[in-house]
Amino acid sequence: MAIANQIFNNTKKSKVHIEDPLAPDKLYIAIMDKLKKYNVFRPRPVVIICIGTDRSTGDCLGPLVGSKLNCKYYDFFDLYGNLDYPVHAGNLQECLGIIQQKYSDPFIIALDACLGSIDNVGLITIGEGSLQPGAGVNKSLPPVGHIYITGIVNVGGFMEYLVLQNTRLNLVMKMADVIVKGLSKVALECWQKKARSCL
Repeated sequence: MAIANQIFNNTKKSKVHIEDPLAPDKLYIAIMDKLKKYNVFRPRPVVIICIGTDRSTGDCLGPLVGSKLNCKYYDFFDLYGNLDYPVHAGNLQECLGIIQQKYSDPFIIALDACLGSIDNVGLITIGEGSLQPGAGVNKSLPPVGHIYITGIVNVGGFMEYLVLQNTRLNLVMKMADVIVKGLSKVALECWQKKARSCL
């Protein structure tokens, strides 16, 4: 399991709810703002690590997004973690080692499910700083990412493993679709900018 806690800093976070009809656009705007702030449009590899496992309904958000994004690839993101090859607690450190060897100064977007209060279930958060994967289920894993995207899939605080196993797949699928639409818009715009700069 790799349910995450955010390592917060003092910067503003953006939140969108999956039932908001404008959620993909708001997600797109929030991510673009972060990329502009960090000047990621210069030649720098952008890596998305979709953390989670397909063995738990509540923790499959990352792999679902990874598999759906593979179908919408615009040569901007490099992607780790999908339903075929999930990135989870057992192989996260190995994955980070591969990324550090393969890329020079990669900008990493960490994506994971998390648990929260009942009022916040269905919220997607975009923020600056790292995720601490596994913190929600008492696992010690390295912090991941320059920015993060998390989806609150269920209520935390008690018997997290059981809660994750009993999370509604419908909620996780809706959340994955919103995230994929937002990231696809980011990828398309950045790909178009890159293409224009080569003309």
